[in-house]
Amino acid sequence: MVTARAAATFEPVGRSVAAARGFVRDTLQGWGFAEVVDDAVVLASELVTNAVVHAGTTAEVSCLRREDSVRVEVADRYPNRTLPLHPGEDDPRGSELEREGGRGLILCAALASRWGVDYTAAHKRVWFQLDLPARAAGTRHAGPQTPVSQLPSADAAVRVGVLRVDEQGMVTAWNPDAEELFRIPADKALGRPLGELAAWPQTPGTGLGLEEALRLSRWEGSYGIRAGDGRIMAVYGSHLRVRDAEGVPSTVCLLVREQERAVLQTPPRVQQGTEAGAGPGAIGPSFEAFIGSPAPDDLDGLLQRTVERARDLLDGDAAYLLLATDDETELEVRASCGLPSGRQRFARVPVEAAGRYGSARLPAVHEDLTAQPGSVPVLGGTGLRSAVSVPLKVEGRLTGSLGVAAQSPGQYRNEDALRLQFAADRIALAVESARLTELERLRRGSLSFLVEASDLLAGTLERDQTLALVAQMTVPTLSSWCAVYTISEQSTPELAYVLHEDEDRIDGLRELLQQIPPPEAVNTPGARDWPAPGHAAHDAALRASLRSFAHEAEVETPTQAVATAAALGGETVVLPLVARNRVIGLLVLGKPADEKFRREILELAEDLSRRAALALDNARLYSERTAISRALQRSLLPPESPRIPGVEVEVVYRAAGEGNEVGGDFYDVFPIREGSYGFAIGDVCGTGPEAAAVTGLARHSLRLLAREGLSAPEVLLRLNAAILDEGARSRFLTLLYGELTPRQDGSVELRTVCAGHPLPLRLRPDGTVSPAAQPQPLLGVMDDLELTEERLELAPGDVLLCVTDGVTERREGTRMLGDDGLAEVLAGCTGLTAGAVAARVERAVERFAAEPPSDDMAILALRIPAQP
Repeated sequence: MVTARAAATFEPVGRSVAAARGFVRDTLQGWGFAEVVDDAVVLASELVTNAVVHAGTTAEVSCLRREDSVRVEVADRYPNRTLPLHPGEDDPRGSELEREGGRGLILCAALASRWGVDYTAAHKRVWFQLDLPARAAGTRHAGPQTPVSQLPSADAAVRVGVLRVDEQGMVTAWNPDAEELFRIPADKALGRPLGELAAWPQTPGTGLGLEEALRLSRWEGSYGIRAGDGRIMAVYGSHLRVRDAEGVPSTVCLLVREQERAVLQTPPRVQQGTEAGAGPGAIGPSFEAFIGSPAPDDLDGLLQRTVERARDLLDGDAAYLLLATDDETELEVRASCGLPSGRQRFARVPVEAAGRYGSARLPAVHEDLTAQPGSVPVLGGTGLRSAVSVPLKVEGRLTGSLGVAAQSPGQYRNEDALRLQFAADRIALAVESARLTELERLRRGSLSFLVEASDLLAGTLERDQTLALVAQMTVPTLSSWCAVYTISEQSTPELAYVLHEDEDRIDGLRELLQQIPPPEAVNTPGARDWPAPGHAAHDAALRASLRSFAHEAEVETPTQAVATAAALGGETVVLPLVARNRVIGLLVLGKPADEKFRREILELAEDLSRRAALALDNARLYSERTAISRALQRSLLPPESPRIPGVEVEVVYRAAGEGNEVGGDFYDVFPIREGSYGFAIGDVCGTGPEAAAVTGLARHSLRLLAREGLSAPEVLLRLNAAILDEGARSRFLTLLYGELTPRQDGSVELRTVCAGHPLPLRLRPDGTVSPAAQPQPLLGVMDDLELTEERLELAPGDVLLCVTDGVTERREGTRMLGDDGLAEVLAGCTGLTAGAVAARVERAVERFAAEPPSDDMAILALRIPAQP
């Protein structure tokens, strides 16, 4: 007897299929028949697809409610009486049954309690009936009587933590059971973001995050809570979105221990049998019925939904999904529920494990894992006893493995493997498509990351800055913490830089790493585990150091001590920094406790390590060459100027070019013999190392020749010959050389030669400025020179200013300071000391133009103090 009826008509367009699914789902849920909604939706979807896509007519969908069943009818205007039959050996149309058009009737036979096809002259009506499971009085769901041995386990006192989270994600309620479960008092939990307490299983930005889950009307699943003692406690949660009397929404979270999830977990959907001879559950659900609608559009969300549905499908205690690497040699755990946190993400296992049923390429049922050790590596040490696993394949290629496990042995049979394989076949293509989309996104992101890293590393040649850049690019993008070791010639690795995503742990992590032996410097490409497998002594030393540090850290709070000591508890890998076929350092990357690296991250880290190694080696070479250059340049600078009785001497020297201490300009003041002193200021053609080499030749030659007792012209002639002897390396040189002798009356006698150099200027006490020499030929151009010595007497109060052309040729556009401009500056220095005169000239040069000086500059000021 029909107690209710709902109907709708859909046009022959593609979007009608989704609209029909929504109509059936909303109708049955409104009637309270949630147990059969998934089967009804998938069957109606197939039949409406046949009508509007293949038959090309409108489709009328009717839902009929009865006391013990639901009947759904799909009518179209294409009365074709040719029905696809179940394929058999003698059925020539068997291959056609795999086509889209016949799949709806096959599913009707597999999932419906009854089904059939009615014809009229103008219509064809396909119908199916789904029986409703018996319900105990006053309940929405009731399970059968179960033996005590098969009941879920729970502590004597089952505690349900009740949390309330507001719109901003802040905890606003925290009941006593939550305090007892998580060892966190209410006053320390209230007002904190739930994100600080929850260890969410999805990677932020790649899956359903905590904030998104809190905004859903309902959510149910497993995650972790960071307890007060520092441990991450696995919980099973049920979230319900509610609103208060004022209409303000919030989320109520019910949490129990993971092993007690049966207290909150929604009962799994019971699979219906068939009247067509198919055994109960022999054919599993389709993709949409298995995953639910709407299906997650991201890989992590899809995989997490898959393992949760797979566990419920076979009523297991745990489930996992592994994805294959490109070479199909390893599988990587990408999603799990009910497993220890250390196996939740990115743990790697071989495709071919030990034992007869150890290949992930074939379905396998493991009745007792204790009798088949190593056959399912991902379940090792979990205490789970039985398991069933099936491959995910796309076009014959292994792309992953889906497994369900239970605590009791012998729980699964071949029929369960068939059901799970059917579900795996439905989701394999969607998973592979989502995986390829994620890989493409990761590769684009990796390329951008490496381009930015190369730019940053190329922008510095400072060793310490390069080390800091490498660490900062690594944390937290690639790892939770990192350490960089450097290796000098034939030495052991030395810890050079440590960084942790939590700045409070950096010092503790550095202390930990200093207590244990460094990684071995091996020139082996790629990342390797540290400590390496098999190095028991090293591993024991590491654990001993961790215990020791945790004990010593009791001066901190216990939580901080445990957290810091756990910094090395996760997967730790070492990548060699190889430059020019030599290991110059090691890059150590680490995860916190029970976390693993994914293969793509390790490949990206390997690319970064190659760039980092080259940058570090370039910084080392630059530092070495800079040190050599500075040592050589300092050797070209004159020692401290001597104190000359009755003469003030001040020198200003600026070499052009970054990092240059000596250029083409030079100066010198030195004693020749008792009571007589030499001074020189010169300019070698050009700048840089080549000019500096001639500078050194000129300065040392002047000192040597002057002390031989030669006159000023003879000194310069010998120097000219030495410059010409350099051949192609020679450069012409302008030079002002002079000898000064203080007299008893306070004056100073000068004997000078100005060889092509800017003329020295004399400033008298009355402000008069005049040249103090005559121009003569420069050096380094021709052999036959005629140079004459000029004599000059400086009276008390006089100033002699000698400069290079970096001063007189200072330019801004078409303007130049020139000799006249310098004379004007000097005229304003009457009464100043030699130091003040030099400083004022330097300041005038700098202010003459906005751009910094581009030429070497030397200023030598000699002043004869006025007599008291």
